[in-house]
Amino acid sequence: MNVAAIDIGTNSMRLLVLSSDRVEVCRMTRVTGLGTGVDVTGRFDQGRVAATLCVMEEFADVLAATGVESTAVVATSATRDAIDGPSFVASVTSILGVEPRVISGIEEAGLAFTGATSGMGDGSTLVIDIGGGSTEFIVGSTSVEASVSVDIGSVRLTDRWLPERPSTSERIDAATEAVGAMFAGALRDIHLPPGSDGRAVGVAGTFTSLAAIAAGLGSYDRSVVDRMEVTVDDVTSIIERLTPMSLDETAAIPSLHPARAPVMLAGAVVASCALRAVGADRALVRESDLLDALAWSLLPTDR
Repeated sequence: MNVAAIDIGTNSMRLLVLSSDRVEVCRMTRVTGLGTGVDVTGRFDQGRVAATLCVMEEFADVLAATGVESTAVVATSATRDAIDGPSFVASVTSILGVEPRVISGIEEAGLAFTGATSGMGDGSTLVIDIGGGSTEFIVGSTSVEASVSVDIGSVRLTDRWLPERPSTSERIDAATEAVGAMFAGALRDIHLPPGSDGRAVGVAGTFTSLAAIAAGLGSYDRSVVDRMEVTVDDVTSIIERLTPMSLDETAAIPSLHPARAPVMLAGAVVASCALRAVGADRALVRESDLLDALAWSLLPTDR
């Protein structure tokens, strides 16, 4: 039996197909920037919707070709916030034959934690999941003990503070101050657990891209990126590198998905602020996250 999970994110659309024994059959990511502009207008850009629905048609073909018997679909921050979210969900349902669940930030955090901590033992961990529209902070050991979802991510920060590229140090400073204030107000009860030695766990595209850039990879490689460490100093250096670059120059970075270029600078700012806000000096980057946990939830538990 094959199962599939689809994550309709604010920036990226992702599909994972697994066999019944957790062997990866197919993994795909398509960046459509679905949530671009939602923070400003409250509505989806119809061109972004059209591109996303084309991706859903592609995913539907993969589901059929791989013999998937059970599919779970979730939508996150942008679909939560957009006035026309319900009509978008209806369009996706008509294509996939499965209705996406528009999940809360807290449920998003729980899934991210399950994916990120897989294979890491039972020690207490702080996970940071930076999405396009929100950032989740989760603390736990074998299960979630505390979590906070903050409505800022790489797409939302781009819309608010960093819409133009190249950018300037003044804009970066203003964005950093704004994000830092948001995190400071939200994270009073979220701290690095004892024994963390200054290290958080980072998941999702911003952290994985930062790891690949910091390592100077000639092309993106999941197997290399998983469990890499990225320091606050690494992130600061990447922000300084990206700030004066045009979109084309950013997109030409070998290890970066070109479609992620418009939000990469903002994502790096969010990552820097997130790590500093919890007192971490580095992040252990994990490739497994919400998408993996969602797929695992469809598999038999008596294994």
